[in-house]
Amino acid sequence: MQVPEPLAGYVAAQNARSVDAMLAYFTDDAVVRDERREYRGTSSIRGWMEETTAKYHPTLEVLDVGAAGQQVLLRVSVSGTFPGSPIRLRYDFTLDRDRIARLEIDG
Repeated sequence: MQVPEPLAGYVAAQNARSVDAMLAYFTDDAVVRDERREYRGTSSIRGWMEETTAKYHPTLEVLDVGAAGQQVLLRVSVSGTFPGSPIRLRYDFTLDRDRIARLEIDG
């Protein structure tokens, strides 16, 4: 299975480290859960993206894709400037039409 849009665009934007491009794939009221913290709305999500991008310089490689309805699960290898790089994570997305409504990142 191929990575569906908008997730392919989000991954490409993250690998390019373009916060504006990444954010464009999210709904205005989207929610992100990462490292036991929750970010609600584009302003909060922008802050999370800017901080993690500047701090870790992450690059994603999609290893596997699974989908059920509006839920899409990506298993990814994340490389960057953090201890233990690269690591494997689950990116669990909920889509709302052609945008990301929710993203939960787990180990």
